[in-house]
Amino acid sequence: MPPHATLQHQGYRLTTAEILYHLPDHPTLLQSYLWQEYDLLPRLPVLAGFLTYWQRSIEGRIHSVKVATAGLCQPIRLDFVDHEFVLH
Repeated sequence: MPPHATLQHQGYRLTTAEILYHLPDHPTLLQSYLWQEYDLLPRLPVLAGFLTYWQRSIEGRIHSVKVATAGLCQPIRLDFVDHEFVLH
């Protein structure tokens, strides 16, 4: 069984965070960083640990963090359609 499946059985959910941070050399400019990992809701201890590491070790000061999470991840479902589009 893949490790992520084991984590899902323990209550972990795929979590994505968009971290906006100030560039160290140009503090008026913001840069975006996407972080994705399995984490526990609602406390998000894995993300909290990463943000603590960021504040301690990375020069870019965090502006904001947006978090999204998915429920149980499932295999991709493919549906067949009866149309075909051709691009030249």
